[in-house]
Amino acid sequence: MVIPGAPSEAEIRVSSNGEEILLRRSDDHIGIRMPEGEGFGLRAVPMATTSPAGFGWIGNPQLVLRVPSVSAVDLPVFAPPLRHHAALQGGTNVNVVEVLAPGEARIRSWERGVEGETLCCGTGCAVAAAWLASTEGITTWQLHTASGEVVTVKLELDAKGAWRNLWLSGPVRRLGVVHPDPALLQRLRS
Repeated sequence: MVIPGAPSEAEIRVSSNGEEILLRRSDDHIGIRMPEGEGFGLRAVPMATTSPAGFGWIGNPQLVLRVPSVSAVDLPVFAPPLRHHAALQGGTNVNVVEVLAPGEARIRSWERGVEGETLCCGTGCAVAAAWLASTEGITTWQLHTASGEVVTVKLELDAKGAWRNLWLSGPVRRLGVVHPDPALLQRLRS
């Protein structure tokens, strides 16, 4: 979405409940700096997997598995046993990645709560790129999502798997306008 009269590049800081959110707009792309600090980052994979795997916390749990071809994975069969694995109390999102070239990969995501494949999981893309950065040594990734769009992730990663300045960016377009029921808004205010 391009805002008429807005500069071609802009940075916006929003603070809420002690957390700061930083957004950047450049032409038709929006970037968001993902959460960082204590508790956020890559962690040990909590279970055995048949594919190389990474695991991370970015406000929700993300399991990432590297596969030869994301299109060959029957995600509705492959993901649910991992999503509900006993080693992960509360479950996890499951992401499969296929590296296409240095700094470029395809990704498909199975999200908890949705209990299905989504066109793009931003937090899954962020953790997948962080894990790929840790294994490949490349800190900028172009991820081709199931929607066909490309998400870019740039980050700094330390030796322990903690990230800093993890930016997720991609194209933005308005899909519609939601008008909540006034009764819902009143309940939220009380």
